[in-house]
Amino acid sequence: MTDQYQRNSNILQRWGAVLTTWTERWIPDALVIVWILTVVCFILALIWGDASPVSAVKAWGNGFWVLLEFGMQVCLTMITGYILASAPIVRRTLQKLASLPNPDKPAQSIVLMSLFSMITAWLSWAFSLIASALFAVFLVHRNQKIDYRLLVAAAYLGLGCTWHAGLSASAPLLVNTPDNFLIQSEILQTTIPATETIFSFFNIVLLVLVILVVTAMMAVMHPSAENSYRIKPELLEQLQLFEPPEKPHSMSPSVRLNWWPGFNLIVGMVGLAWLFGNIVRLGFANAITLNTINFFFLMLSILLHWYPWRFLKAAENAGKIVWGVIIQFPFYAGIFGLFKFTNLATAFTQAFITIGSKNTFLLIAYWYAGILNYFIPSGGSEWAVTAPYLIPAGNALGVEASKIVVAYAWGDMMTDMIQPFWAIAMLAIVKLEFREIMGRLLLVFFVYFGVTSAAFLVWPLL
Repeated sequence: MTDQYQRNSNILQRWGAVLTTWTERWIPDALVIVWILTVVCFILALIWGDASPVSAVKAWGNGFWVLLEFGMQVCLTMITGYILASAPIVRRTLQKLASLPNPDKPAQSIVLMSLFSMITAWLSWAFSLIASALFAVFLVHRNQKIDYRLLVAAAYLGLGCTWHAGLSASAPLLVNTPDNFLIQSEILQTTIPATETIFSFFNIVLLVLVILVVTAMMAVMHPSAENSYRIKPELLEQLQLFEPPEKPHSMSPSVRLNWWPGFNLIVGMVGLAWLFGNIVRLGFANAITLNTINFFFLMLSILLHWYPWRFLKAAENAGKIVWGVIIQFPFYAGIFGLFKFTNLATAFTQAFITIGSKNTFLLIAYWYAGILNYFIPSGGSEWAVTAPYLIPAGNALGVEASKIVVAYAWGDMMTDMIQPFWAIAMLAIVKLEFREIMGRLLLVFFVYFGVTSAAFLVWPLL
């Protein structure tokens, strides 16, 4: 048993190293990737989208700014996640957790990092993204024997394995929103409750299975001591996290107001009271939206930082991590425009429907969502493009809309693991490039893809 385990471990380690070397050589920066994807989508729009060069350019330009509201929501989600993760009580908790693994057994840190990333992503992808990056920094400061690239790859697992099956899942939250665009378009007759998507038996079982399989895989992938990528001292020095300012001893009236905790207490408690009332009025499942999640994290961050000045300084520091999203999101919106304002999305969908059946449609929808997500790495935006075609097609084949939502959610999440867009904020904290971790993530992706594909092939038969 031990010899077989060691052989399997060595195989994963070798493949992880090979794929990492390949990605370092061939994968460019995230901004270059979005420009390459734009060119690819432009050509596809000419071939399959019934677009002329002029109309394709117009579609790209018309889409360039359509996701500004969603982009702002994403930035706010990331900023509030960072502010919350850098709150003193959260930092102390992360530091205490980081002391649990044995420094002489670095695989323990990989297991803890993997579990932390995936479990917190089920609760909130934004908090997980930032908190996992901070947790990785705490772990590597305590355990410098760990393979740093593998550790950072483990920190990114939540975005590719669990988030769209959890409480911040875009598609399940959107279909659970009263009078959403699908109801207005008469594609859905009523909302789909979270009990049929996020809290469905299939979703929970698959979630647990993925967490167990991926965590075990990450553990055996840790290389031997001589082959580990040890963090360099100069890089370790750069990993300085936000330190909240100390309260001054002597203060002017204006400074005293900046440090009066009453403001935080009043604003935070009133905000949470409003949110609680909203949940009571609508019910927990119906009240979960992207805006209410952002609102909750914002109010909680205000309370946990306690002083206005500490909260503002944390927000100022958090602003540094969203520059990549601000610059790149409009270009992804341009790709969105090529799908939305030409017939490209319809052509893609019809091609999959043609080869589908009642027993294979969920698998096809899962694959389709994963492919399209690489071009439009936004769960909500992609759902807006695909839902008007996927749901009617599934219904025509006798597939329940709630199951289509779940299949889409898992498919959209699948390629996040190898898509650098959402890694931008995390990489800004850990000081690595995406190509340095993509080799390990590709290896996990292959196993994850096999497990989840089998699940969606079997589900219609149950």
